[in-house]
Amino acid sequence: MSSGSDLSRLEEILLNEVAEAADLSALEAVRVSALGKKGRVSELMTTLGKLPPEERKGFGATVNTLKSKISDALDARRTTLEAAALSARLANEREDVTLPVRMGPELQGRIHPVSQVLDECIEIFADLGFEVAEGPDIETDELNFTKLNIPAEHPARQEHDTFYFHPKPDGSRLLLRTHTSPVQIRAMQSRKPPIRIIAPGRVYRCDSDQTHTPMFHQIEGLVIDEATHMGHLKWVLEEFAKAFFEVDNVTMRFRASHFPFTEPSMEVDIDASAIGKPGQWLEILGCGMVHPNVLANCGLDPEKYQGFAFGMGLDRITMLKYGLPDLRAFFSADLRWLRHYGFSLLDQPTLGGGLST
Repeated sequence: MSSGSDLSRLEEILLNEVAEAADLSALEAVRVSALGKKGRVSELMTTLGKLPPEERKGFGATVNTLKSKISDALDARRTTLEAAALSARLANEREDVTLPVRMGPELQGRIHPVSQVLDECIEIFADLGFEVAEGPDIETDELNFTKLNIPAEHPARQEHDTFYFHPKPDGSRLLLRTHTSPVQIRAMQSRKPPIRIIAPGRVYRCDSDQTHTPMFHQIEGLVIDEATHMGHLKWVLEEFAKAFFEVDNVTMRFRASHFPFTEPSMEVDIDASAIGKPGQWLEILGCGMVHPNVLANCGLDPEKYQGFAFGMGLDRITMLKYGLPDLRAFFSADLRWLRHYGFSLLDQPTLGGGLST
């Protein structure tokens, strides 16, 4: 096929095929048969080498013109077919916008109650002017016990209560922290008062039953300055309890206790009416004024500075607020439990919008 009439006839045939393509798949078949690697127009170019030299230039230009016409026709027909296909979809497909949204992965996922309560506590204490401080889970005996005025013979330093690592050649031992108090020590050693921090995190003790696990979560608070007194401590804890349990008023009871790192020391109970159980007292935390020895151990002058500290178990207050009966279920990795008690990742706690909405 090298004459002008043959090329004109081929052009007519191909243009008719393009015009008659009923859908996009049929149009693609026409494109392949015409312009594909082995298509009818592409094969014309393979005949150039057999033509006399004086005819090659004219023939090549004619074939390129044919190729352009077919390509333009294909593009125009594709545009028409795509518009028709879209119109057909719009005519045939219907969506009922009144149906509820199907739950996707974002809505099926759940935030663990302890993680939710941690966010709630951070929201409350941030509003009171506290910042979050963190420290390592593996601590030294010095920071976990000695700096906190805990004597060598104290039961908490025994191996039946604390997870120790193997001793080092110098006799010192690392351990899994038994509280987040070492974070307070690090803060007092690294910054100058005024200090106002909370220290949330995992802690570890040799204990396991319905209300105790070898690993659990704590949040502790520390305030150090020149004028802080116990009235400030009681106010902070009262404001926290009202915000956390989402009540207008809360009755608190401060009982004298003993902790090596605070003096005086107290344990705090709340009237259980805050969680719908009037007539009962529930212990929620321990607190007190920072012991002068602790201040001195951290390089602070106890004659100039004073402050208060408090600590509570995140797992315990989670159980109290949301009525969870068994602490061990927190760490069971049971998806059924998490779906029931967990929170939507879109439910970010805020004081304005509600902590547990």
